Parts: sequence; structure tokens; C-alpha cells
Amino acid sequence: MSIVKINVLTVPEEQRETLEQRFAARAGAVEGSDGFEWFELLRPVEGTDTYLVYTRWRTEEDFQRWMAGRGQAAHGGGGAQGDRPGPAATDATLWSFEVVQQTGPRQD
Repeated sequence: MSIVKINVLTVPEEQRETLEQRFAARAGAVEGSDGFEWFELLRPVEGTDTYLVYTRWRTEEDFQRWMAGRGQAAHGGGGAQGDRPGPAATDATLWSFEVVQQTGPRQD
């Protein structure tokens, strides 16, 4: 089965729009990657400053290949460099999971 990577981002309220705009600007950057299955950017709605970036991959190896290539460029190396703005998030943690069971809507 697939693997899931969830990037847990702490984003101050004043940086939320910036974060969402940056993700919108790079829409399509991951979709063509070998082994990529799904992406969602989840905005907090209940008084927290934690965004979740959900991706699902066919294998850990597919995710690692993306991170070593296009993923490294997409994440910009982590800090402000020259004209590149600094990160919108003040903290980030990566959670990893194996999918052991899944279901979808019933096809009637």
C-alpha cells in the first residue's frame, strides 16, 4: 500500500495568506512526479496555527526521489537567500505513515 507524508507547519496568522499563495503559485510542481498519488493543503479552522500538508506516495523510495530532486527545489533550501523571501512557517515537522486500510465512496 501507499505511504503518507504530512508536513506539520506552524504558521503565524499574519503569514497564512503568504503560505497559501506560495502553494498556489507552485501548483502542478508535484503532480507529474513518479509515484505521486495525492496532495492536500489543510488550513486550520479551530484556533490553532498549524497547517497540514498531506501527500500520498506509492512508495517511500518515490517520495525520497522527489525530495532529492524537484522537492528540494520546491522547498527552497529552508531560508531567505538573496531575493528569496524567508519561510512563512516558524516550525515544521514531518510525519510519516503507511496506509494499512483505505476506502472511498460506494459506487452505486
